[in-house]
Amino acid sequence: MKKRCFWVSESKLYQEYHDEEWGVPVYDDTALFEFLLLETFQAGLSWISILNKRENFRKAFDHFDYKKIAIYPESKYDALLQDAGIIRNKLKIRSAITNAQLFIKIQKEFGSFSKFIWSYVNDMPIVNEFQKKEDVPATTALSDKISKDLKKRGFKFVGSTVIYAYMQAVGLVNDHSTDCFKYPIA
Repeated sequence: MKKRCFWVSESKLYQEYHDEEWGVPVYDDTALFEFLLLETFQAGLSWISILNKRENFRKAFDHFDYKKIAIYPESKYDALLQDAGIIRNKLKIRSAITNAQLFIKIQKEFGSFSKFIWSYVNDMPIVNEFQKKEDVPATTALSDKISKDLKKRGFKFVGSTVIYAYMQAVGLVNDHSTDCFKYPIA
């Protein structure tokens, strides 16, 4: 039996997410936007609730196509508010549209969102050595810095805790516990 990080439940969906995605470096802008959108909707909720609705989010938000999301008309916003398959939070839905617009601005400034976000770690994932649940921080000085930068640019729902979870999800940091089978051995 595989030893996994402490937070992984018996849920097959959770185990697949942990085993195949969490902590794996992501460089594709569409995938980076998908995780950003999902993490912003997760704020205040459990990650498993988001994973359970991920395919609904994919359909509702045009396969996370940030170029389409950035120009959603008010009628699409209204339709999303009625979509029982996603989290129907007015502010979070509005932020998805705003964040898509700002995501494109960052692409124009840096060439890609990937270049922008990976520059914070000099293009190399930070590998932590956490042994137990209590060791894993909710925020770090780096997540504070990225959060502050994104907020300054106008992004919404990007507090330091959300950003640290995002960093973990897209592999900017590798927080697999040292006893997890996914922990990188040098």
